[in-house]
Amino acid sequence: MKPRVVVIAGPTAAGKSAAALALAERTRGTIINADASQLYADLRLLTARPSPADEARVPHRLYGVLAGDDACDAARWAGMARAAVAEALADGRLPIVTGGSGLYLRALIDGIVDVPPIPDAIRAAVRALHPAEARAALAREDPAATVADPQRVARALEVVRATGRPLADWQRAVTGGLDAAIDAYVVDLPRADLHARIDARLAAMVAAGVTGEVAALGARGLDPQAPVMKAIGVAPLLAAVRGETTPDAALAATALATRRYAKRQQTWFRHQTPGWSRNLNTAALTIA
Repeated sequence: MKPRVVVIAGPTAAGKSAAALALAERTRGTIINADASQLYADLRLLTARPSPADEARVPHRLYGVLAGDDACDAARWAGMARAAVAEALADGRLPIVTGGSGLYLRALIDGIVDVPPIPDAIRAAVRALHPAEARAALAREDPAATVADPQRVARALEVVRATGRPLADWQRAVTGGLDAAIDAYVVDLPRADLHARIDARLAAMVAAGVTGEVAALGARGLDPQAPVMKAIGVAPLLAAVRGETTPDAALAATALATRRYAKRQQTWFRHQTPGWSRNLNTAALTIA
C-alpha cells in the first residue's frame, strides 16, 4: 500500500493551521508548511506562522527555514517538502501538508515541468510583444500550441525560443510527484466570513506587535526585491514606520491586499482542485 499524506489547503486566514494542528494531535502527525511566506525566518507575526507554543505541540517542518533574501520557487520547495514527508513517514508519523501556495502543492503532488531557465533577453523580447503579435509568432514557431490566454501564449513562445522545443514536449516530461495516497481538502469559507477572519487576525497581529516586527525587518536594509520584503503588508507598514503614511492607512492597505490575495487563492483552488473535498468537518471526522 502507498503511504498516506494529508493536504489541507485554502486561502489565507481560513483556519488551515488550526485544522492541521488539531488533526496532527489526533493522528500523531507532522505538519509541513506549504505557504511561501512562512518559509522565511522573519515576520512570524505578519505571515501568521504557528506560534512557538503550537510548534511545541507537534513537529512542524519548513517554517522559518530560509533567510529573507533566499529565493525559493515551487521546484525547490517541492524537493524540501518531499524530504520532510519522507522524514515523517520514517518516524511513523502522518505527513500533513498545509498552506495556501497552490503552485507549490501542485509541484509536490503532480511533479513539475523541468523547463530550463529562460534567458532574460528572450523573456523581455517576448513580453514586449503585443498579444496579437505574440499569438502570430507562436502560431509560426509552435503550430501545435493551443493556448489562448496572453500569459500562456507568452510562456509557450519564450520556451520554444529559448529551448528549441515546444512547451508541450516539456510538459510530457514531468519530474517529481508524490508517490502516496493523498487525502486533499480545501477550507473554503464564504467571502464575508473570510473577510471577518482577515480583519480579526490583523487586529491580533497589531496587538502582538507586528509593527515592531516590520520595523526590525526594515532596519536590516535588505534589497526591496528580496522575497521577504514582498510579503503582504510589509510595504504599507514600513511606510507607516517611516512616517510616510498613517498607521490606520497602512492597516487598511494591508487588509485590502490580504482580501485580494485571498480572493485569488479561492479562485485558484476552486478551478484547479475540483476533486478535493470542501468539507473539512467531514475530513476531521474521517481521517484516521
